[in-house]
Amino acid sequence: MKIHLFVLGLKALECLKSLDKELHILISQVSIGRDKDVLNDYSNEIIQFCKDNCICYSERSESKAIESHFLIAIGWRWLINKNEDQKLIIFHDSLLPRYRGFNPLVTSLINGDNQIGVTALFGTNEYDAGDIISQWKIQINYPIKIQTAIEIVTQGYSTLFCNIIKKISKGKELAAIPQDEKLVTYSVWRDKEDYYIDWNQSSEKIKRFVDAVSFPYLSARSRLEGKEVIIDDVEVVNDLVIENRNIGKVFIKYNNCPVVICGSGLLMLKKVSDTNGKEILFNNKLRLRFV
Repeated sequence: MKIHLFVLGLKALECLKSLDKELHILISQVSIGRDKDVLNDYSNEIIQFCKDNCICYSERSESKAIESHFLIAIGWRWLINKNEDQKLIIFHDSLLPRYRGFNPLVTSLINGDNQIGVTALFGTNEYDAGDIISQWKIQINYPIKIQTAIEIVTQGYSTLFCNIIKKISKGKELAAIPQDEKLVTYSVWRDKEDYYIDWNQSSEKIKRFVDAVSFPYLSARSRLEGKEVIIDDVEVVNDLVIENRNIGKVFIKYNNCPVVICGSGLLMLKKVSDTNGKEILFNNKLRLRFV
């Protein structure tokens, strides 16, 4: 049985690299997507891997007929049309049925979940609603950056991917179980507007947000003196009793780092830069407001 892969990102690259070379013969084609909203979408690395291993590939924009029996999507964000004889397998970085939809790993980190994971499931016409083939999960501790979380769940992707390919190679049936509809939740798509910090939230949740949208994403944003600034690193500090709690104002500085009043708690900004990447220093500034 031949396999057509639809891939995007680091997780897809690592899945390809983890596969035994003798199983490369099962891959008829690799369709490669690109993502302009991350600093590195790993498309060039995936192309180079395909070249090095003599695997046929094409860009997403290059429309080609798909005749493989199995279609596997890893990190893919676009519709895949299949016929009745083809089986579509999707890899989703949440423990379904929770977080169907978009950016589930980012959402789970912002929410402070202590467990993350990956689900392999059969594709259907509804968001991530198909029967579950297998899952992989792991406990995490905070604080944690999104890049670290991606690297962790990538292990799960590779494990599930190799197991599924091996079963296909041996002609084994891919057994699956239905999802519990009573436990379904959703995660909505994110765009550039969603990078802005909501200072009305708690300092703990803002900290998780900053970490969850950091590299390889475009990093958290705010406005300072009418200009957009990038906030890459923050730290929760002990709260103070502030009678007139004006959200977003800088109240004090620790080691020349501004400490901002949040909806609850205080947050020290350890690294702030302008949109050109130049770090902003606050040596002589205190009366500032982030909005």
